[in-house]
Amino acid sequence: MMRLTTLAFCLVTASSAVAQTISVEELAPSPVQPRVPETREHVERVEATKGSIASLRGLDKVNGKSTDVDVQTGGSVEVFGLIVTMRECRYPTENPSGDAFAYLTIRDRQDGKVFFDGWMIASSPALSALDHRRYDVWVLRCKSD
Repeated sequence: MMRLTTLAFCLVTASSAVAQTISVEELAPSPVQPRVPETREHVERVEATKGSIASLRGLDKVNGKSTDVDVQTGGSVEVFGLIVTMRECRYPTENPSGDAFAYLTIRDRQDGKVFFDGWMIASSPALSALDHRRYDVWVLRCKSD
């Protein structure tokens, strides 16, 4: 117990003898720099025309068979046991044979399970693709009557 008291006394005495004053200076805040420089690219706006018919291609990945079908706006068509419903189809006004895109809902014929619901783009089918283990369906073109 005596050793502990002596040690505590030495620490208290030493800390008061070594005490220093520390001055704190106010620093001006540094200017905040964005982590990623802000750049705005000009995106060209392309006018689109609504079409009434979309041409689709279906592929059975197991046996390699493919089929092309046309579907009307608001209509449905069966492609290898999948029901494909098209809500809307558009294409560039200035280039009708250009990049078409269609809003499709693709579901199973038997249980109605939805495999895809969204916009599909003809020039980039992998950008928004059907996720099915056996079948692929993609947009080829969109046309008016």
